[in-house]
Amino acid sequence: MPLSSTLTACPCGDGKTYAECCQPLHLGQPAAAAGRLMRSRYSAYTLGLIDYLVATTLPAQQAQLDRQAMGEWSHNSRWLGLTVEQEDPATTANRTQVTFTARWADADGSQHSHRECSDFCKLGERWYFIDPNHPLDSGRNDPCPCGSGRKFKQCCRY
Repeated sequence: MPLSSTLTACPCGDGKTYAECCQPLHLGQPAAAAGRLMRSRYSAYTLGLIDYLVATTLPAQQAQLDRQAMGEWSHNSRWLGLTVEQEDPATTANRTQVTFTARWADADGSQHSHRECSDFCKLGERWYFIDPNHPLDSGRNDPCPCGSGRKFKQCCRY
């Protein structure tokens, strides 16, 4: 678990201290919005919190995640910043999209950026990231694999 005494500014770049920003989420508090979850996931990558990254991915996808690769990328990268560009305001209460750009440098110094419009689903009081690398294998009228009890087309499918 990261210590707030070792970090002043939150890695997500929101302008708050880590203790005021992402640390409460890393310690178990639910994110109030998908954009906040996106920020906390970026901070988790910068801090090597792979368990948090897995736990905040849609439960139906968690077993498919490559924890070792996530950990290697987390630890072998120098994290340069995150910009959350837009959280889709025209969505239902249980799903949304967040557009962001994450920047990092590899060990050889080469810098990269990745822009993505990610899907998020809310189950109960918690938001989850829907990993685009692990497609949900359901027909539109099948029960949603997230376990909500709704049809896939009315839940986690965009």
